[in-house]
Amino acid sequence: MKSKKELILQQFREQFPKAAEPLVVWAPGRVNLLGEHTDYNDGFVFPMAIDVGITMAGAFNGTDQVNIYSVNFSARDSFSLQELVPSATQKWSNYIRGVCQQFALLGFELKGLDLVVEGNVPQGAGLSSSAALEVAAAVLLDALHGWEQDRVELVKLAQRAENDFVGVDCGIMDQFASMMGQENHALFLDCRSLGYDLIPLPFERQGYAVAVVNSRVQRGLVDSEYNLRREQCEGAVELLGRELSGIKSLRDVAMEHLPLVNGLPDVLAKRARHVVTENNKVLAGIKALEAGDLVQFGELLTASHLSLRDDFEVSRKELDLLVELALGVPGVLGARMTGAGFGGCIIALVPERALREFKERVFQGYKEETGLEAEIYVFKPAAGAGPIL
Repeated sequence: MKSKKELILQQFREQFPKAAEPLVVWAPGRVNLLGEHTDYNDGFVFPMAIDVGITMAGAFNGTDQVNIYSVNFSARDSFSLQELVPSATQKWSNYIRGVCQQFALLGFELKGLDLVVEGNVPQGAGLSSSAALEVAAAVLLDALHGWEQDRVELVKLAQRAENDFVGVDCGIMDQFASMMGQENHALFLDCRSLGYDLIPLPFERQGYAVAVVNSRVQRGLVDSEYNLRREQCEGAVELLGRELSGIKSLRDVAMEHLPLVNGLPDVLAKRARHVVTENNKVLAGIKALEAGDLVQFGELLTASHLSLRDDFEVSRKELDLLVELALGVPGVLGARMTGAGFGGCIIALVPERALREFKERVFQGYKEETGLEAEIYVFKPAAGAGPIL
């Protein structure tokens, strides 16, 4: 069986037979264990990079053009480095265009490239295929040009590409997890300071696995209420600032301030309450893992889902059904939607011995209720982005 590198090199040579030998990089997707919709509120998140991602091969072509072939879409796109604007027809290429634009805005002189991109992150499932694409492009461009930029600076650049070029007002978690993940660890990230710790995961040692169930309900963040949620959080901060001096974001609102939060207009109170309690769940979850208490960690997962469903209102009936089905399987310690919501995936902490039963019961129950066939994966925590040697 051919490796990821061998497969993409074959594709590259087929698409660009006259090109030089390309550099190949890989960037993983991510699944977020705890800390949802906290990142753009300067809060805490706890994602893990997963063993699916984006593979990208690229070589200079001696022009000012970037030529891209997407294996997944069987589609080509080309653009001039002198005119970095979004494509209305090949929207998948905008993540790469945006990364090129951000390097250009920093004053870096880009050379023309031939690129081939292939990914095995489920599209639209909330596992950050877009962030992996941006991070892969940033790592590849940096390595090919020999710029040797700091990895955290590349993370920020990839985020700006999505914010300013693609038009999704995302936080920094997805790009950070894709870049900085480590095998058998999850990443605790303070989204204000960008300080981070790699936290060992005791799941496998204790006989548990993180199962990810794709609802097959597509969600598009640009077209969803994602940006509205961000505005509502900012509105809550503005009102809370009249009582709590010096707060800059919901990160600055502590659990002891919940009575003030609950006094906000109903919608703003719900949004703020979710963020404040979710930040607390991240800290409590890490303590539970450090103590080897997977029961407590599982309870926090489920509590997070209820908050996302009831207070942040980013779940939907299909995700709620999957969580209910998952929790109905004996031995499952907790489950919740993961990602921005409005579709996508749930995660569940499942005993390895019960994975077969979990897959059968969740798949069958979901199909009977919705007519949809869920995709069920078991991902391992993976290393972050870099060249494939």
